[in-house]
Amino acid sequence: MRKFEGKVLFLDRSDINTDEIIPAKYLTEIEKSALGPHLLEDLNLEGFSTDSDEFKQSSVAITRANFGCGSSREHAPWAFAECGYHTIIASGFARIFRQNMFNGGLLAIELTEADIEKIFNKYSSCQDVTVAVDMDSSTLTVSADDQKSTFEFVISGFDRALVEAGGWLEYADENYD
Repeated sequence: MRKFEGKVLFLDRSDINTDEIIPAKYLTEIEKSALGPHLLEDLNLEGFSTDSDEFKQSSVAITRANFGCGSSREHAPWAFAECGYHTIIASGFARIFRQNMFNGGLLAIELTEADIEKIFNKYSSCQDVTVAVDMDSSTLTVSADDQKSTFEFVISGFDRALVEAGGWLEYADENYD
């Protein structure tokens, strides 16, 4: 079983779109690895920088509603994966972005707006915030400064199977001739 845990990057804004995640000018790249250096380079968010240690050392992003809206492109989840991100937690995702996360073996976790607000209020000003996801119990634990909070989430059996396999291609290789 893959482990889904790591340091957190807080993106405190709703409606972060795919053009901000990976600008369209990079969609002509033929290698996924070429996308990583451009992840979130056009994101307009006060205090955010792709040069920060928080951005470079994180593997989990926590954000607000409607994450991944805009143009449908699987390049956006690919860019996150190329930068070492495996989990995005939000109060809502654009449908196609969410499915592209699962298809790529990445975890898209939806929590209620109230739970997301609790996380931001309690942890966004802390140093070294981490998240650990327990796929067996469908819970995630946010930790920092000797504080821990656990939240339940729902994921369909098929999406769970995609993530556990490492993505759609790996799932198909395991389950189809």
